[in-house]
Amino acid sequence: MVAAWKCKNRNMLDTARVSTRLPCQDLARARAFYADKLGLEPVAQRPGGLLYECAAGRFALFQSAGVPSGTHTQIAFEVDDIEAVVAELRARGVEFERVDLPGLRTVDGIAAVEGNYPHVGRGERAAWLRDSEGNLIGIGQPVR
Repeated sequence: MVAAWKCKNRNMLDTARVSTRLPCQDLARARAFYADKLGLEPVAQRPGGLLYECAAGRFALFQSAGVPSGTHTQIAFEVDDIEAVVAELRARGVEFERVDLPGLRTVDGIAAVEGNYPHVGRGERAAWLRDSEGNLIGIGQPVR
């Protein structure tokens, strides 16, 4: 179980829920990608937006004329078995990013990220993919 993080200074935002918002140029295309490739269905929809809920968080896709930078992770999913998740997503046709940088290299789609900041553990194993709109999505498993 993930321990709750506490804000150092009590203020009006420390009890707020955090929700990620991802831009998309084609909402129908994005909805199909999240359903077909990631197995996620929205829990609510409105004109110009879709809301998704997972076990411990939520995110929304919103219609936007802008494009995501795609240069950094915009949302991440923390999982218990990254190999199984990567294998399942690959079976659904998802392609994973290849990373080959000093200190960060993927092997079979998964990288060891030493000293990263997961909720628990001393680092994580991570993989990255892009959604249909170019948003960079991370999949991570804490190293305990």
